[in-house]
Amino acid sequence: MKFGLRYASLGRYSNGPAAVELAQAAEAAGFDSIWTVEHVVVPHGYQSRYPYSPSGRMGSGLEDYPIPDPLIWLAYIASATRTIKLGTAILILPQRNPVITAKEIATLDHLAGGGRVLLGIGVGWLAEEFAALGAPFGDRGPRTDEYVAAMRALWSQECASYKGRFVSFDQVFCRPLPPERRIPIIVGGDTVAAARRAGRLGDGYFPARPAPPELLDEMRRAAEAAGRDPGSIEITVAAPTEASEIEALAKRGITRVAVPVSAAAGLPAQVKTPDDVLRYGKEMIARFR
Repeated sequence: MKFGLRYASLGRYSNGPAAVELAQAAEAAGFDSIWTVEHVVVPHGYQSRYPYSPSGRMGSGLEDYPIPDPLIWLAYIASATRTIKLGTAILILPQRNPVITAKEIATLDHLAGGGRVLLGIGVGWLAEEFAALGAPFGDRGPRTDEYVAAMRALWSQECASYKGRFVSFDQVFCRPLPPERRIPIIVGGDTVAAARRAGRLGDGYFPARPAPPELLDEMRRAAEAAGRDPGSIEITVAAPTEASEIEALAKRGITRVAVPVSAAAGLPAQVKTPDDVLRYGKEMIARFR
């Protein structure tokens, strides 16, 4: 079992020195990855329903909560770490320019030494944020699928071309390329559509909460329908608090659990400080080595 540290860029860890201390502790403790979140803006008084809370709201006081840009935050901590993987959980892909995003992700992976970026993506839920960014909300699903294909072309082709409904380019150089010519794409979301997208095109699937078996089954069926091996799609879920429950997840084919370091997104924080992170490594991660 792999262990990730999630919501790592929020709260006190939006500060540079604190972020570095947390990331270095996570690497030392045996966490394989560290994960950010994204909202460019949170419009005051939004009416869109947050899908992970019965109230439909992100949480008290979170409208003006510091949420650093995930890629800049990851670049900052990448320079102070050596091996820990750099994950986005999630990047809201359809509200971004895919060519610029592909360039940013490739640059981050290149500077970090290669093979370190895990690009978690989602379609988003906050319509008012899309409106503020001038991005269309209604077609965000097919737009996401196309953006993934376009980014993969830019990362893998020497001189890249792609022609689609939402993005097209012909014979362009996009340098630097990721050292491995690919970036793993992990699809996030607790919906049937997200599970199917992960099966069709994802390298991984990351539900925001503990994944019900029916969603994992949906992902596997979609993979088989697309002619892909479902076993090749890495599954990451929210970390239970008991080792026995983590062992049970491993038996279900889940290969990573994500441990919250902030309660801002609605899950209780299991660790709060770098000392907590180191303690978790000794008391929990060491059991699975």
